[in-house]
Amino acid sequence: MGFDQYHEPPEELPAETRTFARLCASLTEEAEAIGWYEQRLAVEQDPEAHAVMSDAVGEEYKHFAMDLEFLLRKKPKWRQIAEGVLFQDGDIVEHGEAAEAAAGDEGGGSGGGGGAYDGSLGIGSLKGATL
Repeated sequence: MGFDQYHEPPEELPAETRTFARLCASLTEEAEAIGWYEQRLAVEQDPEAHAVMSDAVGEEYKHFAMDLEFLLRKKPKWRQIAEGVLFQDGDIVEHGEAAEAAAGDEGGGSGGGGGAYDGSLGIGSLKGATL
């Protein structure tokens, strides 16, 4: 039985890839829910209803963040690029281009296998290097 989140036959995909696809779908669903709440909050006149929806959108923010963190832990290159873009002042596109170049990814590749993120930028140590 196929699902829309798969672009390959699910039975041919390893469990890790199917889990990753589920979390990608969940991330998309959380982003959509945040967008829906933003629209609802923009037009809601009843203060109590507004307060309830404001609280609910906070849950969606949390779910989005948790989904994203799970995915980033599985793809170190994705995390490296995200760290170069997220929470940075300045030009978002410039940060994105610089982060992509630093990760050695010029627009392709799956990004670093399926292992857990180990905190390394993957560039090795320069300690003791001579020029």
